[in-house]
Amino acid sequence: MVTALKGILAFDESEYRDFRKISDAFTYLRRLAEQAGVFVLLVDNLGSYHTRIPVEAFRGFALSDDIAPFIAINANDSRGAWCFTLIHEMAHIALGDTGVSGAIGDDRIEQFCNDVASEFLVARRELAELAITPNTEFEQAKRTIGDFARDRNVSNTMVAYKLYRSGAYDYARFEAFRRSFRQDFLEYQERLREQNRQKKGGPTYQILKQHRTGKMLIQLVDRMIYSGQITTTKAGKVLGVNPKNVHGLLEAVRA
Repeated sequence: MVTALKGILAFDESEYRDFRKISDAFTYLRRLAEQAGVFVLLVDNLGSYHTRIPVEAFRGFALSDDIAPFIAINANDSRGAWCFTLIHEMAHIALGDTGVSGAIGDDRIEQFCNDVASEFLVARRELAELAITPNTEFEQAKRTIGDFARDRNVSNTMVAYKLYRSGAYDYARFEAFRRSFRQDFLEYQERLREQNRQKKGGPTYQILKQHRTGKMLIQLVDRMIYSGQITTTKAGKVLGVNPKNVHGLLEAVRA
């Protein structure tokens, strides 16, 4: 499955790892998925910031469809998790399986897709250089995992999960790493929000919406409006925006 997915996406590991920011690495993966015909959306709420979707509800879901396969990723998760979730959901689509993905579980398909995504992003043989055992001091192991993940544009939790699956330590140890990395991310988010509150300006509405929706879907809607297949009102429903904002969003993508 890993080899097949890399072929379908025309994935270049060196190019992926050369990006200096993990957000750029995700953009690269998303572009490959869209070029393969899969719509990739980022969703963070149910219509307003009061309805933010927690990652405990879902990290992503896949709609496996022969004509219009969709992947939705919880934007409230970390950027590294976005990359993992995208490949995890691509595995679901390759299996022809529609489903919602959440935390690590016992479900066989979920575990299979987790293993595919982790092997896609980091080959198991690479773990040998980590030399982490059950006796490795927690903070030291955490730093080692973090450095390893950063060098490869992957999430810390994914590396910790892969080490668990390889037998480096038990599930309780993995859970401790997962909780610790999650807390680090929440603290980082709070610092970022505070910095943004002190800043003036920021990305425009069109830029933010384009990032969430993805160019592929916006360009499809643009073509359908131009050909008269859908109205502006229906386009607004597809894109999740007020009809009066549709043309501004389309113009932003054309630019």
